[in-house]
Amino acid sequence: MRTGLSVATILSDLKQGSVDWQELLENVITSFDCSTGTVHFLDQETSLLKIQAHKGIPPFLIPKLSTIPIGKGMAGIAAERKEAVEMCNLQTDDSGVARPAAKETKVEGSIAVPMLLNGKLYGTLGIAKPVPYDFTEEERKNLLKIGEGMSKVLAD
Repeated sequence: MRTGLSVATILSDLKQGSVDWQELLENVITSFDCSTGTVHFLDQETSLLKIQAHKGIPPFLIPKLSTIPIGKGMAGIAAERKEAVEMCNLQTDDSGVARPAAKETKVEGSIAVPMLLNGKLYGTLGIAKPVPYDFTEEERKNLLKIGEGMSKVLAD
């Protein structure tokens, strides 16, 4: 696996046909200097987000993250709003956006973005850092572009 890939390289890799979603997630995590991440695909029949790839998630949390209803937790709210949902420090957040189990990941700066293509939701992409962090506008835009690229693969 290559490390430190640029957003342009990740987008280019998405155009190559078959995608290894785990490798893609690891490349995104590395590119944004994060330690943890998830990819959820939207099940169009049940309207539930289902885990496709994850890294850095404690094993005991996987069952809680495997299926997420729209509107619940960061990924579910990003899917519902069709916009990025971010927290500078998930550990100290008291907004109710993050689910109680999310704090057990021990991450702090986190963001979840919807995977959208022409306004249609295909899933969510979430990444996080082990330290407090505010993602920049450019980082948010780049993550949304990656989400759009992922959606194009799923739409084909």
